[in-house]
Amino acid sequence: MSIRPDTDQFRQIFLNDTPLMDVRAPVEYARGSFPNTANAPLMNDEERHRVGICYKEKGQEEAIRLGHQLVAGDIKAERIEAWKRFAIQHPDGYLFCFRGGLRSRLTQQWLKEAGIDYPLVKGGYKALRRFLIDSLDDVIQQGTFHVISGRTGTGKTRVLHDMPNPVDLEGLANHRGSSFGRQVTPQPSQIDFENALAVAMLKAQDRGGPIYLEDEGRLVGRCSLPLDLRERMASAPLLILERPLSERIAIIREDYVEDMLRDYRQRDGEAAGWENFCDYLLSALDRVRKRLGGERHQRLRRIMEDALALQAESGDLSGHERWIKSLLTDYYDPMYDYQLSQKSGRIAMAGGPQALADWATRQ
Repeated sequence: MSIRPDTDQFRQIFLNDTPLMDVRAPVEYARGSFPNTANAPLMNDEERHRVGICYKEKGQEEAIRLGHQLVAGDIKAERIEAWKRFAIQHPDGYLFCFRGGLRSRLTQQWLKEAGIDYPLVKGGYKALRRFLIDSLDDVIQQGTFHVISGRTGTGKTRVLHDMPNPVDLEGLANHRGSSFGRQVTPQPSQIDFENALAVAMLKAQDRGGPIYLEDEGRLVGRCSLPLDLRERMASAPLLILERPLSERIAIIREDYVEDMLRDYRQRDGEAAGWENFCDYLLSALDRVRKRLGGERHQRLRRIMEDALALQAESGDLSGHERWIKSLLTDYYDPMYDYQLSQKSGRIAMAGGPQALADWATRQ
């Protein structure tokens, strides 16, 4: 088998979802890495910390000597085994450290001594990150964007995925973008979100044609959209998704009641899953207390509590439709209608899911 060379073909790495092995310490990985990346560190956080202090106080040679003392024997053997597993499972992958320097070379050397030649990414994390930042800037400046908007509950994310060239901002942020938008699993770090967004945009650019996005504010949960992207979205043509109120209520119930309860129970078990689901719904309502006003908030909270009690007693979900309908018609719709009135000159199309899909295929 021919030995694959080290690479600086960053675009192909991301377009091809190439598996990557990040040999930086866990604390570095947690701050941000890339899609399709696994952490298999050369040094753990404590070892890295001690080597860093040694480097500052005594220089590189002493730091390298200390590193070899810390990562030796069984510890060294375990880490090499982890690298070997990755290399065997992902024969088309690459490894990287922060700058593609000492840690990458040492990992390569130890793997080679164990019988495996495995290539690295030239320039490491820093070069990959720089490439994604520049690529995202390029797509934002050069791309054509269409934005799907619509009242809460119209199922914008579902329709987005029927578009020819979608980028799902909420999916990348793991958040539905409202006070009820939290998911069971945590959101990515800001750097992880930016990297995943850049990769998604790179793929959309590669597919060609207009890029379709869902209308979002500055934040999707705690993930912040790039300012340049928000500015492009703020001037992009709008596709307004319309659905009857009854369908919107059904979509909200499915997404935020049925699916969320299922996810909590899958994560936490029956009893704890139910308790955490109830806390999720009530806490989400509490987060908009100020904007609802105290009296309306208390009324909706009582309706929600009654709906949860009915669901717990009999499995009947119909009680949820009362608070959903009230929240839509009294709170979300007036707010959305006001915002839309400021954007009326940008509307390119309004209609149901099929009408929007048909419009997009003609572009």
